[in-house]
Amino acid sequence: MRRPIIAGNWKMNKTAAETKELLEQLIPKVKDAKSEVVVCVPYTSLHTASQMLKNTNIGLGAQNVHWSDKGAFTGEISASMLLEMGVKYVIIGHSERRQYFGETDQTVNKRVIQALSSGLTPILCVGETEQERLSGQTDEVNRRQLTIGLQDISEEDAQKIVIAYEPVWAIGTGRTATEKDADETIGKIREMLSVMYSRDTALKIRIQYGGSMNSKNAQGLMAMPQIDGGLIGGASLKAEDFSLIIKASDSQKF
Repeated sequence: MRRPIIAGNWKMNKTAAETKELLEQLIPKVKDAKSEVVVCVPYTSLHTASQMLKNTNIGLGAQNVHWSDKGAFTGEISASMLLEMGVKYVIIGHSERRQYFGETDQTVNKRVIQALSSGLTPILCVGETEQERLSGQTDEVNRRQLTIGLQDISEEDAQKIVIAYEPVWAIGTGRTATEKDADETIGKIREMLSVMYSRDTALKIRIQYGGSMNSKNAQGLMAMPQIDGGLIGGASLKAEDFSLIIKASDSQKF
């Protein structure tokens, strides 16, 4: 059985002081969670979060990582810098990185390779825009992003990756794919992974749904057989809401 993973993507929110306040509320609320719990905080909050999450069941994640060990890459952060802070997970290829900061399938692939080689667990984001969905390109887009994003990654390493299916049109909009649509698309992504690797590997890789999952719709989404968790945006910024999503995951998967 794939252990569900609920990861909060805080994006560009919360100062270090606000991070401390939120985690103080969150830690006791999720201490008995059966699902894997992760918070991906801004770089400036990593130290604070790392100290607070010691001896808890919450894993620490970052929101990006560079593909080089070091060098003239102003504003970027290396894997070794993240590891020094106690980071275990890293979001790669989020649609906002692709849309606003020129991330491509090729640079996503380089970052995934670097994360894996450094011992970080990549949360690889894939998903289509509304225009691509309306024109029937959902599968084509997801296949391209997976094929290039996972290029030169072994079957053994592929099993360590978490995939996050995030339809771009549902991120931060309050619109969510229906439970059936989300489950069906994730099922197709799993089929693509079967072709790329093997059925056994595809069945081991965890695939989250992201795109306005919240405390109200989490129960229905997490009841779907193909959905192995969520990459949560806005709802992860409130301890109560985030903990309710984790409880929904526990109730449906265990």
